[in-house]
Amino acid sequence: MASKTLNADKAWEKILCEYPIESTVKEEGIFFITAAQIKEYKEPRLMAKWDSSQQLPHALKSRKLNILPVSRGEYAIGDFLLYKELPALEERVEHMLHVELPRYETIDADSINSEAAAINALLLAGILDDFLNSSQNAATFNGRMGTGVFDFKIDTYRNVKRTIHVSNAQCEIDGGFENDDSVVLLEAKNVVHEDFNVRQLYYPYRLWHNRIDKPIRLVFSIYSNQIFRLFEYRFTDLYDYSSIELIRTRNYSLQDTLIEINDLIHIRETTPIITDDKMDNTTIPFIQANSMDRVVSLLENLYDNPMTRVEIAELMTFDLRQSDYYSSAGRYLGLFEKVTEDKGKVTRLTALGRRIYQLKYKERQLEIVRLILQHRIFAEFFDYVNSEGELPTTTQIGTRMRELKVCNEGQVARRASSVLGWLKWIFSLLL
Repeated sequence: MASKTLNADKAWEKILCEYPIESTVKEEGIFFITAAQIKEYKEPRLMAKWDSSQQLPHALKSRKLNILPVSRGEYAIGDFLLYKELPALEERVEHMLHVELPRYETIDADSINSEAAAINALLLAGILDDFLNSSQNAATFNGRMGTGVFDFKIDTYRNVKRTIHVSNAQCEIDGGFENDDSVVLLEAKNVVHEDFNVRQLYYPYRLWHNRIDKPIRLVFSIYSNQIFRLFEYRFTDLYDYSSIELIRTRNYSLQDTLIEINDLIHIRETTPIITDDKMDNTTIPFIQANSMDRVVSLLENLYDNPMTRVEIAELMTFDLRQSDYYSSAGRYLGLFEKVTEDKGKVTRLTALGRRIYQLKYKERQLEIVRLILQHRIFAEFFDYVNSEGELPTTTQIGTRMRELKVCNEGQVARRASSVLGWLKWIFSLLL
């Protein structure tokens, strides 16, 4: 019987002990397991849908195992390479000249906090048309549907191609569009991840390839921190899951995104240092969260939606330890707080966090920079970068962390990389 309290990692550990999965994968390449077998330990929908590799339970990740649905009631487990890394956001966000979100009372460019709302804004602002260099992309389908029947090849950690047979598995399409020249399949996210499960594009692609004559264009969209990031992919071999390749990527914002070095210098000059972060003087741990983009993504998802550490982990595809790290990073900046509600201890936005969420893009970024520079170590290394024209090394950062006594010796190296990550984020605003 499925357990409500057993987490996915522990449930998979039990399944791996019960069934000869590892030995079968080693000898035969694939182990097939039914939804009913998984359900003896936990609901299959909570055990087999990992949209990012960061979300994978340790029990699977440590054994280099992944799972794919092959029918409504069966899954294939193997050492499949399922994920595609997303390019880092390194270029300047592009402001769409002469394109604005139309004035409707029911959609607000400052409060797009769901995937559905992001898709609506994407269409209303003409972003999808611009990205695809096409016009009149009409929304014609979305939702859950059966995949149909098909076979495909896939790469593995062992460098052996495996063949998978799919028979009416379920896939979900966030947006399906048609224009004069093509059909467009859109996968939309409102949380920043480092990679994505190619299945989210490949299964819908194979389904619709068998139904239509027009060419299919595949778009992966991320809306976070008031920025649209669009990626167009293609499969060079219809029958090869691993043949995916990136064609183009482009970034959009409906707001002013121009941040110059003088803006950052002004923030530094007008922001007093209020803390040395000495660990004996605070109950909030020093940061261990490398990605400021993900801190901001969490801020957006916490607006009017307090979450437990488990809910944060599920949303952000974290393990529970990472969930705590990113919650603590928000508390470090004064954006988040922990309180007790009916469902237990939750993280929610502070009044400051709510105010910053409501700011427009440029003002939001500069206010977050201000909060960061209130901490001595960041103010000092901001000055270093501004004068020397280069980022500090983690060795330099670690030395200053020890002097300021911000954490224990065993934590210095890992947390120095987080300081470097936040400094990179600050100066990437100028790219």
